[in-house]
Amino acid sequence: MLKLRAQLKTPAHAVQGFVFALGVLLAACSGGTPASAPPSSSPGSGMTTVNVALTNDGCVPDRSSVPAGAITFSVINEGGDAVSEVELTSNDRILGERENLAPGLSGTFTLELEPGSYLLECEGATTPQTTFVVTPAAAAQSPAGALDDLLEQAADGYAGYVRDQTAQLVAATNYFSGAITAGDIERAKSLYGPARVFYERIEPVAESFGDLDHEIDGRVDGAATPDDFTGFHRLEQALWQTGNLDGMTPIAQKLIVDVGQLQTLVATETYQPAQLANGAAELLDEISASKITGEEERYSGLDLIDFQANLDGARAAFDFLRPALDQVDAQLSGTIATRFDAVQQALNEHRAGDGFVAYAQLNQDQTRALGQAVDSLAEPMSEVAAKLVG
Repeated sequence: MLKLRAQLKTPAHAVQGFVFALGVLLAACSGGTPASAPPSSSPGSGMTTVNVALTNDGCVPDRSSVPAGAITFSVINEGGDAVSEVELTSNDRILGERENLAPGLSGTFTLELEPGSYLLECEGATTPQTTFVVTPAAAAQSPAGALDDLLEQAADGYAGYVRDQTAQLVAATNYFSGAITAGDIERAKSLYGPARVFYERIEPVAESFGDLDHEIDGRVDGAATPDDFTGFHRLEQALWQTGNLDGMTPIAQKLIVDVGQLQTLVATETYQPAQLANGAAELLDEISASKITGEEERYSGLDLIDFQANLDGARAAFDFLRPALDQVDAQLSGTIATRFDAVQQALNEHRAGDGFVAYAQLNQDQTRALGQAVDSLAEPMSEVAAKLVG
């Protein structure tokens, strides 16, 4: 998930508007890295590292308080089979997180934190919340002028990108929901994938607003009752599994309301530069956790469309940050750009017309190759946040 802060400004590059046909993809890949050597020292100048142990009992930091500034949370799942992620929250907003950490895996996220009281949350643990306090720093530190300007431009540009994608999501969802209400199954199927693109590009932002992501994008597995299963995937189930739209009009209308709420929320949202980098890394994790496995679009098989959209969103965040990263670590910046191109090339091998082949058409070797390409990109991308704020 992506947790951010940014201002308004025209995006630094033109927003691409892709229309995808039906298509799909991929096989399993882990969502974290081996937990053998978590960082115990600062990954960058002025950086504070907080080690967080994730177990079935809870998520426990190695210290309960740190000074304000750049903070890297290094999370290790020390054998908890009931928990797989840690979130840092404030006032019911998710600021940063690390997901898909099976026992033995580790991961990091980096944020600039102001003084205040926060919560480390790990759903499924016996003690799911731990208070974490950030105290005033001894002396205020501000980035160098030129780099600071580039980072501000990146955050502002990304905010514009998010607003643009959300506006397109609202329009596409209205068309899709209209077809549902009209009972036109074939038209609704043709509009489902294109509407999903805009959501998947900015999914980490949507996930930061409490339960809104569950309402829009929840899966049947996460629904406490059948009535709690709503949003895109409930309609996907009706279209491809049951082939019956009876009772789906209220679901479609609720989806319109929910994406409208998302548009209202992002209208004034601002983003930290480090959170752009976190969000790009999280989108790559999304590909590994639910697109390469075929879990996301289990009824329609359109996982490859989501894969492309997640990749688009991660690339957009990186492109906004790249001028600043070029100054800080040009070699890392070039490596990431090259590996983005490699993932896109690997994905393009499965195109069919304007879309992609179906997930079921991919064999194990093909899904493994896609997973390896994504992993190769995710590793250097995970270093960016600490580089920019360290």
